[in-house]
Amino acid sequence: MHKRQGQHQRTLYFETEPLLGGGHLTLSRSERVARAQDALRERLAGWPKQDLERFIDRHYPSYWLRTDLDVIAEHAKLIRDAEAQRKSLVTHIATDAFRGVTEITLLAPNYPRLLAMVAGACTGAGANIVDAQISTTRDGMALDTIHLEREFDHADDEERRAKRIAVSIERLLKGEARLAEVVSTKRKPKAKLSAFKVEPQVVIDNTLSDALTVIEINGLDRPGLLYDVTREISDMNLDIASAHIATFGEKAVDVFYVTDLTGKKITSSSREAAIRERLMRALQARHDTPLVPA
Repeated sequence: MHKRQGQHQRTLYFETEPLLGGGHLTLSRSERVARAQDALRERLAGWPKQDLERFIDRHYPSYWLRTDLDVIAEHAKLIRDAEAQRKSLVTHIATDAFRGVTEITLLAPNYPRLLAMVAGACTGAGANIVDAQISTTRDGMALDTIHLEREFDHADDEERRAKRIAVSIERLLKGEARLAEVVSTKRKPKAKLSAFKVEPQVVIDNTLSDALTVIEINGLDRPGLLYDVTREISDMNLDIASAHIATFGEKAVDVFYVTDLTGKKITSSSREAAIRERLMRALQARHDTPLVPA
């Protein structure tokens, strides 16, 4: 199992155990957040207290509940380095041959179509996103970590591919490239995916969060799926506050926490139906269907 998939399941376990166990949990949500923050204080004990507390204050409780300590420490260093260089847009690349993934972490000003741009850049490069964690900070920044299925045996080749994708993302965010053009350069997807069948499903839930509508999609994983889904979400004027992208074999399980463009939950039944219909259409599209209209 993927490390981040394991983290995802642990998060789901902690969030659902109060229901399964009659409402009693050894550690409350706030206590688990506090423990995660204390663990970071211990890990980064050499940091100036002001810098460390500023990083901690930036993040919502959900970030602390679902993010591994190692990843949080990496994020803290990335943000500190970006601030020192006075940069608001930075990317960081790491390869992991053992897990068979290449990691791209992006720090950028939050933007409603940001995830669609990231997914589009990966699709245009023929890269398959196997999981991702999308977060926003209290001060309006997006902190996204995506894992790509490894394509090359050598780390140098993987790093070059990841750098091309990172440059493509940066060009999109700077307005130096158009998303449709980037996506249209995609390579043919792997034909083997057509042999599998996963029943598509879209679930919309307003009970899991006080401030956000939760959309969970389940379907057959294929090249470009995340781009198709996030493009539909953006086209429906929904803002993604956070997301968790995961694959389990051939099955994609993606969870998005969204609001409308005024920051409110989606409570209209007719709008929920429209969202469900459009996302089901994206899930049911064949893997060889053009992602960008001609």
